[in-house]
Amino acid sequence: MGAPLAGGRGNGRSRYRPMSEINVTPLVDVMLVLLIIFMIAAPLMTVGVPVDLPRTAAAPLNQETEPLTITVNPEGRVFLQETEVTMDELVPRLQAIMRNQPQGAPERRIFVRGDRAIAYGRIMEVMGTIAGAGFTRVALLAEQPAGPRPGAAPAAPARPAAPR
Repeated sequence: MGAPLAGGRGNGRSRYRPMSEINVTPLVDVMLVLLIIFMIAAPLMTVGVPVDLPRTAAAPLNQETEPLTITVNPEGRVFLQETEVTMDELVPRLQAIMRNQPQGAPERRIFVRGDRAIAYGRIMEVMGTIAGAGFTRVALLAEQPAGPRPGAAPAAPARPAAPR
């Protein structure tokens, strides 16, 4: 006579029932991997060329159309929007963009962004090239301050100079 199988009673009926529990461990593993992937990828999806802009207290300008942005990165390379261009290609590309502009629309503003570590002469060279090609609405961009610095004393109002 043979021994009954494990879980059986010997009368031929088994007591196996379907498992009604859900194993969430694989689900949690997949979600954690996706979370890590998105945490790493999210900062890389920022648009534009990374530059460290200088700060200014000037008010931002109101814009009705998207301006063209020319960026000079810390290595001195020039970018039109996010595309790297040489100085020889810059003016023809700007002129092609302006030709495709709707008739009667105001001239688009051109913003020049330069990293604070780059030489001022390189930024002026780019601005001179743009202005020399006939573009009149050229401006420099700077980072807006986030507000008064913590721990900084408020600035005293300026007094007029005393007459001599």
